[in-house]
Amino acid sequence: MNSFSAVHGASCSPCTPLSPKPQQLSPTVSNGRPVARRAPPRRLPPSFSVSPRRVPMGGGEGGGSGSGWQQEQQEPAMSGDGGEDLAAFVALHGAALRASCVPARYWESLRRKLRGEVFDAGDYFGIMQVEEVDEEEEGDEDMEEELKKKPNPGNEPCFKVIVTNENGLQASNPDSIFLIDHAWTYRVEHARQQLLHVPGLLHRMANLMRIDFHGEIPDEGSIEQVLQEMWKYNQTYQLSQGTAEEKVPVWYVMDEFGSRIQHSDQPSFATAPLFYMPQQIAYTVLWPLRDLETGEEVTRDYAYGERDHLIRKCVLLPWVSAGVLDVNCFTPEPSDEHYQAILAENKEKLPIAINPPVYDKDKVFKVFTDIQQVLNSLTHPRFVFTDNEREADILYNFSHFKDYRKLSEERPEVMLNQFPCESLLTVKDCLASISRRAGGPDGPRWLPRTFNLQTELPQFICYFQQRERRGEDNHWICKPWNLARSLDTHITNSLNNIIRHRESSPKVVCKYIENPVLFHREEVGMVKFDIRYVVLLRSIKPLKLYIYDVFWLRFSNRAFSLDDLDDYEKHFTVMNYAPGVTLKQVHCEEFIPMFEKQYPEYPWTTVQANIFKAFAELFEVASAKPAPLGICDYPSSRAIYAIDLMLKWDTSRDGKRIMQPQILEVNFNPDCDRACKYHPTFFNDVFSTLFLDETKNCHVTRIV
Repeated sequence: MNSFSAVHGASCSPCTPLSPKPQQLSPTVSNGRPVARRAPPRRLPPSFSVSPRRVPMGGGEGGGSGSGWQQEQQEPAMSGDGGEDLAAFVALHGAALRASCVPARYWESLRRKLRGEVFDAGDYFGIMQVEEVDEEEEGDEDMEEELKKKPNPGNEPCFKVIVTNENGLQASNPDSIFLIDHAWTYRVEHARQQLLHVPGLLHRMANLMRIDFHGEIPDEGSIEQVLQEMWKYNQTYQLSQGTAEEKVPVWYVMDEFGSRIQHSDQPSFATAPLFYMPQQIAYTVLWPLRDLETGEEVTRDYAYGERDHLIRKCVLLPWVSAGVLDVNCFTPEPSDEHYQAILAENKEKLPIAINPPVYDKDKVFKVFTDIQQVLNSLTHPRFVFTDNEREADILYNFSHFKDYRKLSEERPEVMLNQFPCESLLTVKDCLASISRRAGGPDGPRWLPRTFNLQTELPQFICYFQQRERRGEDNHWICKPWNLARSLDTHITNSLNNIIRHRESSPKVVCKYIENPVLFHREEVGMVKFDIRYVVLLRSIKPLKLYIYDVFWLRFSNRAFSLDDLDDYEKHFTVMNYAPGVTLKQVHCEEFIPMFEKQYPEYPWTTVQANIFKAFAELFEVASAKPAPLGICDYPSSRAIYAIDLMLKWDTSRDGKRIMQPQILEVNFNPDCDRACKYHPTFFNDVFSTLFLDETKNCHVTRIV
């Protein structure tokens, strides 16, 4: 057996000196504009956010459980001109520095180094290559145990960063904080194209990741290797403000110095990203957790903030192979306390019990709304608009309503377009949780197998590894809990990729539908498609659920196959928000005969009946338990949702090949632009069904 170590007699190459400022390729982001950086998900300054619903607790990279590095923050004194400069610096960056636990004694030095772009790590550190040695020759029985602790065990050389300054490094020295440059900044969906087209990028990444690439022209094999290996080097941040597209997480690779810093459960250094606002540039800052002598190694904790032994083992899998995870992969529905915590995090106040409001049969309702589509399209004579929220009979709001208690106490007769606790449907991890009431730990047949990466990571890894051993398809799709339109959504068969995506924002991982029912487009071939139905929830008790009679279709632009997983137009169907991309539109009345011609053994009435059955089961389990374990039975609430689904090939219990509906997501306050454009009475039908309880002459069908 082979092993390597700088401590146990392995041969070491001379330390590579660090250049004053490593070469930096221009960072590239999707919109071509500078973006704000945030600390990794466990150390968030107040101005940064990860999820509209839930923010992980803790801090950023570096340090770790028991590292003793979260020192008391005593802010530096500020006086004179230098004090004014420091005060301005702290005003801009103090929140991030405090959240990242950067000791205040370093702030003045950090300000000077950032302003002057001082990269002085070369005065203190060097990169050392550690060659492997034969353990039998060494005769050291501790080497095998030592090898297991290495982040990159195997036959490859190991690079380490060590202290080379002859005086060592003192943590108490205010200058003991250093800047690390970022070699590559990107969004995942653009990584392949950047490796292809940014001059020198592939060559630098291949060298940094120890991948053989000696050509001048990028080749697909080398690019694929980088795309696989980069998950061992990636770090992440995201915007807290801006459009939904701008908030998609950004990933970056530190320069050769930062990327050579190895993992340790007892790290000697801490790191944290910092966005320097005056220059609109992000750096990683590095500082010691203790005094170090010459020759000691610079390490950081790759799983900082994870104190649970099993979770740490899972998080470290990209670097530290742990074999097959011996845990139960079943995922039962979470406890009641889980739902109580969600209610608290959402800051929803449940209503008191009220009697269902009774209105005159000819009453004209005053509607207060901030939704332009409603203002432009609602023409029903029994609804008029008001700008005064206090006099409104109906509140039809775009944003989430929170204080149901106050509304129920003061104005119980006022109706609104939301239900308390409806996030159990519209947030993806909750959707998966409540759906287990219908299908047990594996979930119902109408929902792809889903795991919450924040709370069910070990179970997912176990399930992934079991499928791998059985030779089953292992393509998965990572989705944010609370975003739509396929934003920050990624398809992969790489376990390392999925584990690392957990760090960017709260996500679920769902089994990718590898055998979808396809639709033949003459100009393209057999493509993926999905279907959107608009559902109207009139009440919980009794459960009254309607379907709008028109459904909408979305198509991929390229023929489907299980490759090119980052090819958006092959694997995704949401084209109406992507500039310059073809949008294929087919009305449902045209689609049905085309579908039945392609699949004559599957009449659409049968397919749709199974879809409606899945919808009914979903809303039945979502309302089966009292709030906050289920959608709240509030008599003044109404709601409209959009359910997106696909069809996949499956086998029935009697062995027949069937088209199985697969619910993808439930959308709150969906975009109804196409509905209003092609069906002018759409909102008249919606309001008549929800608020008048009148469905005659409306294009709706009751399914529950």
